Amino acid sequence: MNVDQWRRTTAFTDAGRHAALFNGLPQDVGGLAGVAQGVLLHQHIAPAYGVTLKPAQLEEPHLRGVESILERIVSRDSRPLFEARPVDERLVGVCRHFTLMHVAMLRTRGVPARARCGFATYFEKGKFLDHWVTEYWNEDQERWVLADAQLDARQRKFLGIDFDPLDVPRDKFLIAGDAWALCRQGRADPGTFGILDMFGLWFIASNVIRDVAALNNHEMLPWDVWGAMTLNDAELDLSFIDRIAGLTREPDKHVDELRRAYEDERIVVPPTVLNAVLNRHEQL
Repeated sequence: MNVDQWRRTTAFTDAGRHAALFNGLPQDVGGLAGVAQGVLLHQHIAPAYGVTLKPAQLEEPHLRGVESILERIVSRDSRPLFEARPVDERLVGVCRHFTLMHVAMLRTRGVPARARCGFATYFEKGKFLDHWVTEYWNEDQERWVLADAQLDARQRKFLGIDFDPLDVPRDKFLIAGDAWALCRQGRADPGTFGILDMFGLWFIASNVIRDVAALNNHEMLPWDVWGAMTLNDAELDLSFIDRIAGLTREPDKHVDELRRAYEDERIVVPPTVLNAVLNRHEQL
């Protein structure tokens, strides 16, 4: 099995002119997750840390690439990344930013890693909430492992996490393709998959597309909209999503097919996408 395509730094994971900031960091998966936790703060969990976000901080979750994320971090505090910032001075992001940083740091250490888009069961009972995690290759065990770089000690405590966040069980985090398959088989309710007031099969389909893009090294914002994404179940091409969801469930067996699938205009990330949160089109 060739995992090299997930070992290389690519557009969104490239630290660029700030690459030296990754020198001197821990070598292990958990240590690197800790680095991300020390410089990032999740937008929607900030109150649990006693932080009230300022209007300017609400712009930060829209940063796309690691280079721009690092630029903002060091412009505020130039210390090495392994020195945790006070919580109210951390860069504000969401799960995707923790994941992207984690993936980027792992790749600089030669560890194959990829961002996975899907749904987590551990934030709200009975719900599968929109989420991103790292999937890294464990060479010793010869398997891909899910790691949630967002779950620091405080979150693990108030969420009652009873599993290792560096080895998330596959029934605790469902990649979007698995979520799609469960719902299409009638084994799960699509109405329990989503975020905020947005739930349904259409949301799962959109995350399948985002996951295909991420597997092709285009780790988009969770609210970027393009291609075949829709808000209406009736507009879904079910057989099309069935096919691409199946590819994402075993990506290592379908590397070439995933690459070809990504070339489809319904999936490929165009030069301009809709930022649905800001309700504006943005050039990449």
